[in-house]
Amino acid sequence: MAKRVVWTRKARLDRFAILKYWQKRNKSNTYSKKLNKLFTQSAIIISKYPEIGKRTDIENVRAKIIKEYLLFYEIAGQEIIVLTIIDGRRDPNLISKRISK
Repeated sequence: MAKRVVWTRKARLDRFAILKYWQKRNKSNTYSKKLNKLFTQSAIIISKYPEIGKRTDIENVRAKIIKEYLLFYEIAGQEIIVLTIIDGRRDPNLISKRISK
C-alpha cells in the first residue's frame, strides 16, 4: 500500500526555486516541466517503495537521486515527508545542515 507524500514548506520552496532557475536560465519552460515531472514521478515511486532511497546519517531520512538533485525524505508511519531538494553538486557540509532537524 502506498504511503501519503507530504511536502514540507522548505521542500516546496526549493522545488519552486529550482524550476524558476531553469526557466530563467533557459528562457523556456520546457526543461522546468520535464524536471517537475521527474520530481512528481519520484514522489510516486517513493510512496510505493519508501526504502528505495539511499540511507543518510539521520535516522529515518533517505535521499532519492533525481538527475543532479537529491530529494531528501523521511519515513514517518504512513507518510513520506519530503524535507528538501538540493543540488547534489553542492558542498556536502551544506547539504547536511539543510536536512538536519
